[in-house]
Amino acid sequence: MSQLPPKDKWQELLDKELEKLTLCQQSKNVDSCMKCQSILECEIRDIYVKAVYESMNKGSGGGFEF
Repeated sequence: MSQLPPKDKWQELLDKELEKLTLCQQSKNVDSCMKCQSILECEIRDIYVKAVYESMNKGSGGGFEF
């Protein structure tokens, strides 16, 4: 029986911000931020996007590079 590794602080933050984002979407009856009128001004989404990036780079900094 294998166990999942413990979550690091970035994953914990991401989970917390995802919960906030999901609650916001539910309160506005949308299933995606793309369907929300406030997408460009949304602080909840901005914080979530930052948490996603930080969980990927584990706090090592840098910018988005595509």
